[in-house]
Parts: sequence; structure tokens; C-alpha cells
Amino acid sequence: MKEKQPVYFSRELSWVEFNARVLDEALQKDVPLLERLRFLTIVSSNFDEFFMVRVASLKAQCLQNGDARDVAGLTAREQLERISARVQELVKIQYRCLLDDILPGLAKEGLEYIPSAAYLESHVRYLEAFFMNDVFPLLTPLRTSPAGELPSIGNLRLHAAFLLKNNITVPGGPLSSFLEDAGVLGGSSAENEEGVPPIAIVQIPASLPRIVWLPAEGSHRCFTLLDDVVQTFGTRLFPGFSVEETLLFKIARDADFAVDEERDDDFIAAIQEVLVSRQSSVPVRLISSGFSPTILSFLRDSMKLEQSDLYQLNGPIDLSTMAELANADGFDRLRNPVWKNFWPVDVPRDAPLWDELKRTDILLHVPYQAWDPVARFISDAAEDPSVLAIKMTLYRTSGNSPVIKALEQAARSGKHVTVFVELKARFDEERNISWAHRLEECGVIVVHGIARLKVHAKMCLIVRKEQEGIKRYVHLSTGNYNDRTARLYVDMSIMTSNLEIANDAALFFNMISGYSAILGTRQLVMAPVEMKSRLISLIEREITRSVPEKPGMIVAKMNSLADPEIIQALYRASTAGVRVLLNVRGICMLVPGIKDMSENITVVSIVDRYLEHTRIVWFANGGSDELFLSSADWMPRNLDRRVELMFPVLQESIRNTIRDILFLYFTDNVKAHYLQSDGSWIRRKPTEGEKRVRVQECLYESEKKRTEMFEKEPQREFIVRRS
Repeated sequence: MKEKQPVYFSRELSWVEFNARVLDEALQKDVPLLERLRFLTIVSSNFDEFFMVRVASLKAQCLQNGDARDVAGLTAREQLERISARVQELVKIQYRCLLDDILPGLAKEGLEYIPSAAYLESHVRYLEAFFMNDVFPLLTPLRTSPAGELPSIGNLRLHAAFLLKNNITVPGGPLSSFLEDAGVLGGSSAENEEGVPPIAIVQIPASLPRIVWLPAEGSHRCFTLLDDVVQTFGTRLFPGFSVEETLLFKIARDADFAVDEERDDDFIAAIQEVLVSRQSSVPVRLISSGFSPTILSFLRDSMKLEQSDLYQLNGPIDLSTMAELANADGFDRLRNPVWKNFWPVDVPRDAPLWDELKRTDILLHVPYQAWDPVARFISDAAEDPSVLAIKMTLYRTSGNSPVIKALEQAARSGKHVTVFVELKARFDEERNISWAHRLEECGVIVVHGIARLKVHAKMCLIVRKEQEGIKRYVHLSTGNYNDRTARLYVDMSIMTSNLEIANDAALFFNMISGYSAILGTRQLVMAPVEMKSRLISLIEREITRSVPEKPGMIVAKMNSLADPEIIQALYRASTAGVRVLLNVRGICMLVPGIKDMSENITVVSIVDRYLEHTRIVWFANGGSDELFLSSADWMPRNLDRRVELMFPVLQESIRNTIRDILFLYFTDNVKAHYLQSDGSWIRRKPTEGEKRVRVQECLYESEKKRTEMFEKEPQREFIVRRS
């Protein structure tokens, strides 16, 4: 009997396949070597988070309701089995790429990895001195208990395990009895009286660089890894014992914690408890490198892990920390050519933006354009004596944020500054707590915590006193107020003084900071209040306006598509003849190409040097097109459990610009993968005679040309006259 065509793909397996596409970039021979290495590190980092959150959640489901099936028809156990099989396969490809291709290629280019087995005598002398002087003082070997219990092993911390053999002979007496009782001595046996072999655990110091550079030999640079050094010279930690076997390992623990926001009066303290809990929570994955069946079996049994939870590597463990190597000085030829971040030609360089924003809206498209105008928008507000108040949201920001500095300055100068800091931004909780404390010390009103909701919207509202009265300026974005990621993530934002948007923005801030209920907004669409219903109604409107002579069209770009109600609406649109083009970077649960259901739907994913992060949706609307930008992906978590904003692009010239960019993504034949009805992704390549189109390269070259043309034109002198 023919298996029925699924209507949804598994969310978790779809996420795994996104990482397969990232890995595919590392396999491309035309990508520079250090960029290929960077993609390998991204895959490792992504999987760490995936196991801590999603796999941990599935394991919990197995215990709570093991027979329940998701919308794709799979139980939690079935998902775990498929995840394990596919990730094991991808990890093997990842390490083949590293060991057989990238590392040998780097060695030919003068950047060579020296594993411990290949140390020369000169290496040994240098590294032994380095170990004794710089590493040894930081190490604390911990023995396992006679009952086979492990010492404290932190989440994602790199450790070396040593299987020891006792060579100590101590005459009988109180000391020898004490040591024997403690399980330190066991004669010449490799096991104590409980049958547990003497195994010591040593954490690799995170305070030291993972890359250890060896003495230079001309232009040829050699390096080894800190863990290689610890494994090689670790015998110095165990006088009287010989090391029989060693194993390098890392564990991922359950990080899927929620704060009981109804119970906890001290919200920050509750978040801090979660951070502590992550270091000792239930293990969900064990990654190891080296050969020691004894140690591996001991670790697995101690952590109560299944065989499918083990990932045994045949090379350096924890590639996520090798990003340092990808940034090594002197090897620019092995990286992508530098792409500048151009100052937007529509934005005045040397004058505040207020006058320009009264005249027109401003579109910013990072990283092709510099993020600096956003920072300046806020810093100008901080310095301007006419500015009365600044209100904004912060979800994630950088370690040395110019935004934070501007907000501090604004508060110190007496301005009314209100900042909503989302403390539940996963894996950024600690940083955000620090920012919250720092801002409060400067007099900023810091708001944090809406029960059961995360505030993921990105907005800044400036209130300014002008001759005409109070004027408000708004910045709305698809990405975070993070100057670092703005150089790596593709995002769009709008600056405007539109009165209706400004009024909506004021209502929004009143809602998230106080008890105001938003009864209705004119322009901004908010989740979880109405965004999902509005999107569905816009899709349904496209169906009603679609006719055979002029079929409707919906074009959308997002990170993830996983909401069943939205997917069903898109299926209805496709059945009605509406053409649906979807650019989905990561998870996509929608199945394209189902006969009589999704034949009119195309799904493309772009993985390139920049991370695609923009959320855009365009509706043809019978010739009166509408376009929206948003902070939200089309997922239940975004639409039902987060505070998000979708905002219209009202200015026609900007709407046309974004629409052209949006459609360009569907012409890419270099970095584009197309989703098939069986769940596979096919990389598109130029056909014979077809022009090569790489969308990110096209956008960069377009902005470069635009900037060069602007700089060649004679610039008008703008004179601002004030009465």
C-alpha cells in the first residue's frame, strides 16, 4: 500500500535539514577554506543548542506522554530515533570534510594543525613548558566515586577523562588505610572494590585560548589544541599512577527551563536559578573523541544515556570553539573578500535625522548598509536637549553596545528613558540581567517580565519637543539592537515620523510596561493579540481577489514556518490558484508540490555568508499591493506566546525597493536550495548558458554601485533655517 503523502514535515527534522544546508556550504570547493571551517563551527554550535532545547523537550515528552503524535504524525520517540540517525550521518560528513579536506588544505596554505601524535621533539619541549607554567596551575583533577558517580560536569564544558593504573606502594598504616577507604588506592588492579575503574576527570580551562600556537617556522604557522596538550601531559597530574587511556568529552544538558512567573516574586532571582540549573540538569547528549571503551561505558552508565545519545568523533571535539582559527591573522586569502557596510545614501551623514524624517521615511538594509544610523538615531536623541523621552525594547544586544551607552547618557542628562529588557532571551539571560542592572543604576526605568510571554518586538520611540509641538519618531526593525550581529545578519528597518505609527507605538509601550489593553491600532499589528488572525485574513483576501486571468500572489520571507493554521491557509490559497513564493531560511513544516493542495507553492532557502534574518510578506491584493515587515516568524511560539510587531511599509518608493529585493531571492542559482515534496532540498545550479545569480552578491554590488554614483554627484548644501 502506497504511503500517504504527509501534509506537514516534522519541525525538528526540518531544523536538522537546515543544518545539512549549512554543512553543504562547508562542502563547496569554491568557498574559501576558512569560511568553510566557519560553516563547520556553526553546525556544531547549532546542534549544541538544538540538543539542549529541542531534543531535551522530546525526551521529556517521552516520559510524560510517549504515545502522543505531532502534526507530522510522529511520536516523540520516533522523532528522537530519526534525529539521532540523521545527525550521526551529518556529523560523519562534517568530520570527513574537516579531516580529509579542510585541514589538509589549510596545511598546504601554511596553516597546519599538529595533533598530539605528530608532536616533534621541539614541540614537546615547548608544550611541556607551556603546560607546566600556564595550564597545570589551572587544572583540578577530580576522581570518580567508588559508586561510579561523576563529579560536577558543567554543560558544554570540555573535559578530559583519564583511566588510571595505581603504581603506588605505601607501607601499612593510617595513611594507607585512609587512601584505600577513599578509593584512591587499589593495589595494582585497574578497579576499586566496587568494580569501578579509577577514572579522573579534568576540565579543560575555558579561560585559556583553545588554539595553542607553536613556535613559528617562517611564514608557516602551526597550531595544536589545548585539549591535546592536556591529554598529552596530563600524566603530570597523577604522580604514582600511569595513564592507561584518555578520552575527551563534552555533554549537553537540558536547557529547556521555564520560570514560574506566577510563583516567583523576584523575577531576576528566578532567572538566575535557571542559569545555575542548566549546569547540572539532565544530560541529553555525550560527545567524545578518542578511544577508550572503558571510560565511554562508564560515562554513559553514570549519565544514564542511551547508545543513540553518544556521538563518537574521530577528530577534534567541539568545533564551535575553533572560530578563533577562522579569524587567524595573516590568512585573508583564505576568507571571503571584504564587503563594506555602506552608509545609506538617503541618510544625512552630519546632521540629526529629525528634519529628514519629517520629509520622508528611511529604509535601512543591513549589513549591505551600515547599522550606524540606528546607533546615531539613539545617540542623537540622547544628546539633543529637545528630546524629552526615549522608549525602546531590548531582546539581544552586544557586549559593548553603543545603544546601552546612549541610553545611559540620556538618563544621566535628565531625559525620561524607559527600556523593556527581555530577561527570558534564551542563552542571553545573564547578559540582559547585567544590562538591566547597569541601566537602572543610571536612572533608566527598566521593565522586564510579562507573564508567559517574551517581548521579541524591536522598536524605539523618540519623543521630541519642537516649535510645532510634540513630535514622535519611530524605529521599527526585523532584527535586534545589536551592532555586532548587524554586520552578519540580513535585516531591514524603517525610521518614520508617521503620526498613526507613532500613536500605535505609544500604545504598544503603555501595554508592555503597564496595564493598558490595546483595543485597536491603526497601522501596527501585534502578536499575540491579532497578528495570526490578520495574516490569515490577508491570505483569505488574496484568495477572493484571485481570478484565472489575474491570479493572486503572496511572497514571504522568514526564518521559520511552522504554524499549522497559517500553513492550512496557504494550502487553501494554492488550491484557489494563488501563486505562493516562500523564502524560508530554517524550519519549514509546509509540504510543497502536493497534488491539488500545494502545487502552486515554491519554497526556497538561501544559505550564504550572511545569515538571512529579514521577515517580509507581500500581497498582490488585486493590483493594490501591500507589504509588511515583522519581528515574527510564522511559528506558534512567535504568534501565540511572544509579543511581536508587524508593520506596514507605507511609502511607495520603499515598498517597491523591498518588493524588488524580495523577488530577487527567487532568481538565485548559486546558494539557493529548493524544498521537494519528499522533504529533501535540491541545490539549484545555473543551467548551461544561464547567468549566474547569487542574491547576496547582487545586493552588495547594487549598494556599492549606488554609493559610488552618489559620491560622484555634486552634493547640494542643505541649509536649515529656523525662525
